[in-house]
Amino acid sequence: MTKRLLPLFIAALIAAPAAATEPPADPYAEARALIAEVQAIRTPDGIEERRTVELGGMEQWITIRGTDRANPVLLYVHGGPGSTMMPISWTFQRGWEDYFTVVQWDQRGSGRTARTNGLEAADGTFSLDRVSDDAVELIGWLRDHLDVDQVIVAGHSWGSLVGLEATRRAPDQVSVYVGIGPVVSIPANEEAGYALLLDEARARGDAEAISQLESLAPYPGALTFERLGVQRDWVRSYGGLAAYTDNAGHYFRAPRLSPDYEPEDVAAINPATLRIFDAYMDGFAGIDLTGITALDVPVVLFLGRHDINTPTGPVLDWLEALDAPGKDVVWFEHSAHLMPVEEPGRTLVELVGTVRPLAVAD
Repeated sequence: MTKRLLPLFIAALIAAPAAATEPPADPYAEARALIAEVQAIRTPDGIEERRTVELGGMEQWITIRGTDRANPVLLYVHGGPGSTMMPISWTFQRGWEDYFTVVQWDQRGSGRTARTNGLEAADGTFSLDRVSDDAVELIGWLRDHLDVDQVIVAGHSWGSLVGLEATRRAPDQVSVYVGIGPVVSIPANEEAGYALLLDEARARGDAEAISQLESLAPYPGALTFERLGVQRDWVRSYGGLAAYTDNAGHYFRAPRLSPDYEPEDVAAINPATLRIFDAYMDGFAGIDLTGITALDVPVVLFLGRHDINTPTGPVLDWLEALDAPGKDVVWFEHSAHLMPVEEPGRTLVELVGTVRPLAVAD
């Protein structure tokens, strides 16, 4: 397994060229400009910002978009590590902005933040602890900047770990925690996902998949990029990343049309993601937040029925034992791991109908 395309929750590498000496041509410039025009915020009380914020001593990129500053603030914490959602958000987010002020954030070492600071700038600082501290700092900055008391934290995949830990550290600043394709224990996640894959391969009589997966046993064992890559390759092939497709190509190519990214930013995603993942690898397999048994914040989980990337069993076990003022599970029957992209309408309906009332409750 080569480092070519490793899907979300480890690294969603975008099908884009490597960074070049000369800035690449932008064949999508006209389309990007049109998308920006269509999605422009024009309401009197709206907000549309693209800027950096200093978090943990590093300038990190965010976007802030919404049609009414009186709406609840929703911070989207992307997965990966390194799988920025900012350049993909144009595919699903515009409807959210009528009901929320939505913040996308490129974490340290990721996406535009990596390109701006240099790929090496975050070396030695990659850890769940450090990124969670960044998230808490960002929540505090948003409260001041937008004049709000609390923020909804929506963590996707790897970002669900960051979001959960940030919520634990600053519960008074978070109104609702939303886990999208969530994970709470990487060892449990990897064990469950492997078992599901092997069962599916045997049910299909897929000799190649069976052989490759059985060669990893015991899994996860000593987790390496290469071993993880073999498992994630079959996750994608079996529709466990994006349901009903074996490649999720629409997701990986979407950044090319992003109004928030220049071609240089898109070209930096792959090398940045590889660098950040290599840095995380040593401690990655030991991350386990099941010790969080109580939160003073309502919890809502968005779960994809076909998700093999982050199987639902371990997180449902955790939720059942969790003491929280509110707990809810929303199933996405036609999604695997990418619910906002796979079922954008249902995602919006559940954010508005399930999450928003918790954030604005008296």
